[in-house]
Amino acid sequence: MTATVTSFAKIESEFNAYIGTTVYATMVTIDARNRPRTRILIPIWECVDGRPRGWLATYRTPVKAAHLARNPHTSFSYWKPGNNSVAIEAEATWAEELEVKRHVWNLYRATSPRGAGYDLGNFWRSPADPKLHVLRLDPWRIQVIRGMDLRSRIWTMSEA
Repeated sequence: MTATVTSFAKIESEFNAYIGTTVYATMVTIDARNRPRTRILIPIWECVDGRPRGWLATYRTPVKAAHLARNPHTSFSYWKPGNNSVAIEAEATWAEELEVKRHVWNLYRATSPRGAGYDLGNFWRSPADPKLHVLRLDPWRIQVIRGMDLRSRIWTMSEA
């Protein structure tokens, strides 16, 4: 059974629990010929003003940059044995401000949600490292599915 919720708070605890135990997400972008491309990454998430916001510390590869320049919409999928899963539809934008990179660096270190994240120092020297790039992820739809009974709840961003 699928239910729609209007407040992210109604699914936030499951969202955090499932992502925190799964950690790795499959990210999908679309190329110029409308073909999907996937990669496995570790985004982090927080709640800002009652809405989810994601961040992805990443390398700005030519393929990823070209896909997102053409179409900034992306999907993230979390799943692991037990079938608890999260599907996120979001718009991705590059966020290159040093203050944002510091914030994201700290969220990764603290793990957000609890269990997800890692020390970015394993890949980049500091938030000011020119090889570190950050994608801001603004979800417009999130679905959480509980594996034991396939209960599904969907949050969609309401237009203000």
